[in-house]
Amino acid sequence: MTSGTNTDSEPAPQSRFDNAPELALAWHRAGIGAVLCTVVQTWGSAPRRTGSQLVVGGDGRVEGSVSGGCVEGAVIMEAQEALERGSHTLLEFGVSDGDAFAVGLACGGTIKVLLEPVGHTLAEDTLEALVLARNERRPLAYEVSLASGQGHLVNAASYPERMRMDRSGVEDDGETFVAIHNPPLRVIVVGAVHIAQALVPMARIAGYDPIIIEPRAAFGTAERFPGERIVDDWPDEAVEHLGLDTRTALVLLTHDSKLDDPALMAALRAECFYIGALGSKRTHGQRHQRMIAAGFMQEDIARIHGPIGLDIGAASPAEIAVSILAEMTAVLRGKAA
Repeated sequence: MTSGTNTDSEPAPQSRFDNAPELALAWHRAGIGAVLCTVVQTWGSAPRRTGSQLVVGGDGRVEGSVSGGCVEGAVIMEAQEALERGSHTLLEFGVSDGDAFAVGLACGGTIKVLLEPVGHTLAEDTLEALVLARNERRPLAYEVSLASGQGHLVNAASYPERMRMDRSGVEDDGETFVAIHNPPLRVIVVGAVHIAQALVPMARIAGYDPIIIEPRAAFGTAERFPGERIVDDWPDEAVEHLGLDTRTALVLLTHDSKLDDPALMAALRAECFYIGALGSKRTHGQRHQRMIAAGFMQEDIARIHGPIGLDIGAASPAEIAVSILAEMTAVLRGKAA
């Protein structure tokens, strides 16, 4: 093993919503049997971050990933044995630089993987409650003892920093692993304008599920936004239907108060983590006055980022999109934008 930094302290990059818990529950209920395998700790190089999951079925089927190469093959074999025993297993793999490539590591390192057979150490009702919360976009954490294998769900408020950073990991006691289950990030873009054409694919690469709201038929077309979800309702009706929560960013790009303001008011009444609105300082000042007239307090209005985006001297639509995505990331991770 090479020396390296314990990467539990690094935030996991947000990716599209994985379905490991859902698969594990479905396979268990189908009588196939399932083991949920989770990366609980890494040092040095590792191809998967802490919290990454693999599901192994009793018939040998697998979905997801915890590493690669020989390591993943060993995990699958150990998982089937754990299912037969009905007990949890904590695996540790240490790899030298010379052997790293063969087992799927970029260079030497160590990973620990927890194997939890569903219906045994991982109770079916616990997994069912987790799957329900994920489907309802309710953030939760899962605590499990690495020694006993016993786990339970806890409120997101118990781990505010881990939730904010999407960071699963082992606690200071060295015995408790906390798996963070945040809803997938969403960005709702009001206005299918040229900036949105740059922002939407960037946001998708960054791990957001984008939704475009555009009642003007000439703008919100599949040709301009191939493969993307476009809602042609009026913005206030659309955001009410979609819902705004703590994992949703709202980006207003129409530069038209008749379209932007109703959605903006809905956002100020909700808990979305980011609200940004296009326009100059003068435009934002006018927007500020309209929100006061609508009955909002100064602290509510202060949540609006306007002019939208970090001040990086952006000129082109693509550069403006970069500045918006950077500001969204800063706010999400609790950094001064």
